[in-house]
Amino acid sequence: MNPTPLLAHLRFPLDQARGRRYPELAHPYRNPFQRDRDRVVHARAFRRLENKTQVFTAGLSDHFRNRLTHTIEVSQIARTVAGVLGLDEDLTEALALAHDIGHPPFGHAGEEVLDRLMRRFGDRFDHNLHALRIVETFENRYPRFPGLNLTFEVREGIVKHSRDFGPGEIPELEEYLPGLRPPLEAQLIDLCDEIAYDTADLDDGYHAGLVTMEGAAAASDKFRELDHAASMQFPGAPERTRMHEVVRGLIDWFVSGLVEGTVGAAAGLSGVAAVREHPARLVQFTPATAAGAAQLKHFLRDQVYESSALTAGRRRSAMQMENLFELLLEHPERLPASYLEESAAQPLHRQVCDYIAGMTDGFFERTCGQWGIL
Repeated sequence: MNPTPLLAHLRFPLDQARGRRYPELAHPYRNPFQRDRDRVVHARAFRRLENKTQVFTAGLSDHFRNRLTHTIEVSQIARTVAGVLGLDEDLTEALALAHDIGHPPFGHAGEEVLDRLMRRFGDRFDHNLHALRIVETFENRYPRFPGLNLTFEVREGIVKHSRDFGPGEIPELEEYLPGLRPPLEAQLIDLCDEIAYDTADLDDGYHAGLVTMEGAAAASDKFRELDHAASMQFPGAPERTRMHEVVRGLIDWFVSGLVEGTVGAAAGLSGVAAVREHPARLVQFTPATAAGAAQLKHFLRDQVYESSALTAGRRRSAMQMENLFELLLEHPERLPASYLEESAAQPLHRQVCDYIAGMTDGFFERTCGQWGIL
């Protein structure tokens, strides 16, 4: 039996959608947000996520999350939360599936390198802005228009799901209602993303040998509570199975805290217009789950993200990326002729940046090996 939708009156009304940049006829049995979801899934940029690092590179194990499996987990959590709250699950799912398609190879480390290199030219690299350019320009699958021609609400959510911006702050995003909050469906994505990666990185860190049950219990009050309960209920269970039980419990606890915190923050709001005009974001954890998330993040930073097992690989990848960037600046003829033709309107540093950003980890490694970049 489904729970009573808690915030159905704040659901984004499909009949108020602003439509697509290039008008299209309605589909006979899919609404616009369902079509957007499907277009994202069929995009090449989405498929490339399979070979892009989440935290652990593919060579370490076949069982760790990659950027694609992480995206699926975010989508699963986000749809659950949207359903409980009574929000538009199709819009939420489309945004969850699109939220990471702008990531370059090697995750946030790759993003930091590209951004640093672009700032030399008075430019920058941001994976959310890059995602918008992917769906607006790079994915050309239709003869009638460039890009995927996604609805305004999905494009707005791509650039706003994790931050707000004011008028004039980001000139290229002026059409996306600066100064106003996005709908709750878009606001959900950032914290559902956080739930997914915190719990997944804990799980993967344990299986990589970087996290121990004892260390996690000492660092996280909720982990300790859940582990104690699992030990009492399943005294003969192997430690690995107990870890899975704790991770499931953490996901449930964070999701419940997200639902409760959001319902409390949105109390008294009358509709989507009030969501947009609210001075702050409404999707939030309760204080207890926010504190629990902070504890887990601190632990993961110390034991996983900053571990010597991962930092050495990140340093190597960052050096390779910088060397590849410089090589292509000096020898743009090494870029594919078709790509140079398609991107001819862009300055060379942007052409090089976008080319590298579109690479999978595997293609990046092969390219560096082919050209002797160590």
